[in-house]
Amino acid sequence: MMSELPVEQVRTLLAVVDEGTFDAAAAALHVTPSAVSQRVKALEQRTGRVLLQRTKPVRPTESGAVLVRFARQLARLERDAWGELGLSGGGEPTRVSVAVNADSLATWFLPALTRVAGLCFELHREDEDHTAALLREGLVMAAVTSSPDPVPGCTVRPLGRMRYLPVAAPAFAATHLDGRPLAEALPAAPVVTFDRRDDFQDGFVRRLGAGAAGRLRHSVPTSEGFVEAVTAGLGWGMVPEAQAGPLLDRGRLVVLAPGAWMDVALHWQQWRLDSPALAALADAVITTAAETLRR
Repeated sequence: MMSELPVEQVRTLLAVVDEGTFDAAAAALHVTPSAVSQRVKALEQRTGRVLLQRTKPVRPTESGAVLVRFARQLARLERDAWGELGLSGGGEPTRVSVAVNADSLATWFLPALTRVAGLCFELHREDEDHTAALLREGLVMAAVTSSPDPVPGCTVRPLGRMRYLPVAAPAFAATHLDGRPLAEALPAAPVVTFDRRDDFQDGFVRRLGAGAAGRLRHSVPTSEGFVEAVTAGLGWGMVPEAQAGPLLDRGRLVVLAPGAWMDVALHWQQWRLDSPALAALADAVITTAAETLRR
């Protein structure tokens, strides 16, 4: 019966995933590629699971992701222990990896980070519907996500709601809407989307009783670029009210359906660890969200 997970083997697995190849992991660990391969094989034999997809770059299997997450948590606890002992832990800065959606990153999330001193942040930009997957794979320690269901080994806390308004440039609205009912006009009008997975605009059109947004779609995969594309008149789109507000005040955007909006509930998920670094970050994020998001 397996009694423990050999730390050396688990750390080697993490190095292979992070570096992408066995050779690169060997260089990072200052051992031979043969030693790396033997450690990974020994861990697979010990767990009775295939842990890696031998692709380029290497990717963990579902079982491998569990051990990768464990390895990162182990490293986090080790660094915290060094810090509590007043030691440098090898001189490495305290690094925290977080997955966050583009709209939060462009509006309220970065000010939250300024409230935490002494941490080095590694941000992964991902749609709020998919950030939890990065937690599940062990790639990040915490995430802003739309899912209220905690990833195994994580805690979840509500942050608030981000409100999106259906807007367009005034000239665009005059040309493509022309006073017609939105359920009739929007399915035929050009639309701006974030990427191919973005169906947020379609969801708004479906709420109006129509099928979907128009087929002429411009994909702009940054939050700032998305707003600029809508403001330039490329198409209409759902824009966070924090970004839309100043442009509405200046007359550069108009709301297509006054009194209509879509809210996205956001949550904070993080590893269930007694980590001072994660606790400080969580306090800062939750405080900032309470000041900026809708309840």
